[in-house]
Amino acid sequence: MNFKNKFSLKNRVEESSRILLKYPDRVPIICEKNNRYTGVELEKKKYLINKDVTIGNFLFYIRKNLLINEYTALFLLIGDVIPPNNSTFGLLYDVYRDLDGYLYITYSFENTFG
Repeated sequence: MNFKNKFSLKNRVEESSRILLKYPDRVPIICEKNNRYTGVELEKKKYLINKDVTIGNFLFYIRKNLLINEYTALFLLIGDVIPPNNSTFGLLYDVYRDLDGYLYITYSFENTFG
């Protein structure tokens, strides 16, 4: 069950507002596996990341935590967009944040060598 279905809009807004007041220099993120793909899942879905961290850095962190092999490509999507690796979370949050105050990221896999 994904985060939006698990918690009401009111609860999500209250939580994200509280987080943003306490940590104004960070971005609240929900990172979930795309439902169409099978494979390993992250242990946690909620992250609080500095605004100056890039997608490339976060991709490296996620890849390391998933323990996937070098033949598996990992993609991060915000909505239906693959953000550039040099995009910062501050910029992405300003453009793509949800009404509830979170930035939703989905990840998916692709086998690169057959």
